[in-house]
Amino acid sequence: MATDHGDDHGHHLPAVEDWPRGFGEASWWPFITALGAGGIYAAAALFIVAGGDESTINPMFAPLGAAASVGTFLLGLYGWLYHAFVAEFWSRGTNETSASALRWGMIAFLGSEIATFGAVFTYYFFIRAGTWPPSELPHLTGSLVIINTAILVASSLTLHWAHLAIRKDDRRKFVLGLLATLLLGVVFIGGQVYEYYEFIVHTEFTITSGLFGSAFYGLTGLHGLHVSLGGALLAIVTVRALAGQYSAERHVSVSTVSMYWHFVDVVWIFLVVILYAGGALGA
Repeated sequence: MATDHGDDHGHHLPAVEDWPRGFGEASWWPFITALGAGGIYAAAALFIVAGGDESTINPMFAPLGAAASVGTFLLGLYGWLYHAFVAEFWSRGTNETSASALRWGMIAFLGSEIATFGAVFTYYFFIRAGTWPPSELPHLTGSLVIINTAILVASSLTLHWAHLAIRKDDRRKFVLGLLATLLLGVVFIGGQVYEYYEFIVHTEFTITSGLFGSAFYGLTGLHGLHVSLGGALLAIVTVRALAGQYSAERHVSVSTVSMYWHFVDVVWIFLVVILYAGGALGA
């Protein structure tokens, strides 16, 4: 929090004294995060434009821009969360009131995420209500999606196991559960990348293949971005766990990250039922 005692604000905006009390310190990290998020949409637009027959844009700009934007987004989010919550929490501790505020803050954030996914789901529902199946519809219900679903569900179970362990002050099981969750999350992302490879290279099903293609890659890509974000959060929690920064009385960030990860898991279940299984019905 900003004070009048000459704190070191080297990484913050100059006019710290003008920042309202109760809203944290003025910082560049939210701006960097927003810049990365905006770049992802710009890269998607470049991909669509570059795919046109008369486009003069180099098609490599889109993937390079997307990679740079995702990196910027994750970097900004890491800096934002670390300076706003992790460093503050560990250096000054917390109490039940601040812990409750962080949990309610995560609930409010997840509410906004429901609205984001809801908008893309609505787009898909309009497509699904039309003529079905679309000409570009690939085979969706293969073994890969079943394996990926099992992996993500298992990661929720290992994270819940880790959360229960730290509440009992069992640090060994806590760290093992976090490492297992992080590993399963990385494997899930690898499985989704492999699925994209199979669709794009072997079946020529891309985001520009039609309305269903844009809905499919929009929903699964948005979810993959959230899993990647959850993986970054889990990595931070795991590093802190290895440093011994959690106990039965101090684990509020474990609770909030668990809420986020379980939310991502539930969204994937909806995706499998509505997008994969629902898309295959009537095909």
